[in-house]
Amino acid sequence: MARHGVRRYASVDALRGLTVAAMLLVNNPGEWAHVWWPLEHAPWHGFTPTDLIFPLFLFIAGVSIALGVAPRATTGHRGALTRTVWVRALRIVGLGLLLHLLAWWWLDKPHYRPWGVLQRIGLCFAIAGSVAIWWRPRAQWCLLGVLLVSYALLLGAGGTLLAGYNAADRLDTALLGPLLYQYDAATGLGHDPEGLLSTLGALASTLLGVRAGDWLCRDRGGRLLAGGVAACALALLWSHWLPWNKHLWTSSYVLWSGGLSMLLLWLAHALIDLRHWPALGRSFGVNAIAAYAGSAVMVYALLALDLWTPAYERGFAGWIAPLAGREAASAAFAVAFVLLWWVIVRWMDRRGWHLKI
Repeated sequence: MARHGVRRYASVDALRGLTVAAMLLVNNPGEWAHVWWPLEHAPWHGFTPTDLIFPLFLFIAGVSIALGVAPRATTGHRGALTRTVWVRALRIVGLGLLLHLLAWWWLDKPHYRPWGVLQRIGLCFAIAGSVAIWWRPRAQWCLLGVLLVSYALLLGAGGTLLAGYNAADRLDTALLGPLLYQYDAATGLGHDPEGLLSTLGALASTLLGVRAGDWLCRDRGGRLLAGGVAACALALLWSHWLPWNKHLWTSSYVLWSGGLSMLLLWLAHALIDLRHWPALGRSFGVNAIAAYAGSAVMVYALLALDLWTPAYERGFAGWIAPLAGREAASAAFAVAFVLLWWVIVRWMDRRGWHLKI
């Protein structure tokens, strides 16, 4: 569907929606002490299905930039379009800061955490959107290459990738110290998976989405398949020297997750746009912010009112755990949480309510 000269792909909405649903699934187990390994991040180096979710969302954000922002970047409107991109990015960052404020206030967190998922999304959206508006495709590819190589060199110059001691963690600790996601006052070591320096890798994931989105809107779907295979092959090779690491968003991890994201986009495009399969997940996709932020507020409220554990124990663990174990009960609770929000966003979509910020 085209609007204001911009074509909308049902495959992109569906893939974005499935990614948001996956975020809710892995973020909301019944109990963190019992989680199946595919629904957990790799402890440090490595890769699990959960490690694909965030880079896939940023990749789709890049695709959306290529489809919705870049086509409007005519010579006389670039400045105004850039301001629009940055205003939206600041709203996303502001929402992330507000959610962390609610968590700090309602849940009696020991400190306020400035970094976060929405903050990273907003920053990457602002920079990648500006690049898509002002830079030509060849320059975008060059920037992507520079980001991957320079970030790898920065991590290498740190001398180690150990948690707390690597270059990214040392910089984040110097800047924010006790305000990081993890901080040990005794050792002075900290770590934040959404810290400043590792955002270079996240930005590369977003730019890879911009270039993939350009292929999509130019009807060059075959390049998605070839590019996905090539990126995965290069990532496998590079991982011998620079391991996949979501916590640090290493360059090899960018290529591995980006290659898989390209293959998923190619598959979604082939099945949904070309063969007209149902756009499963679309309701989540067109209300991604509502689902992510709304579910977070719901979780904070349930935890603050001490309703989360009783609901899980009585509604799920009490009868599922004796039959299939606590991991199954925890996963069942997470699935139920996703289904609840699917009902909510489906209801919103039917009424044409699409929350945009």
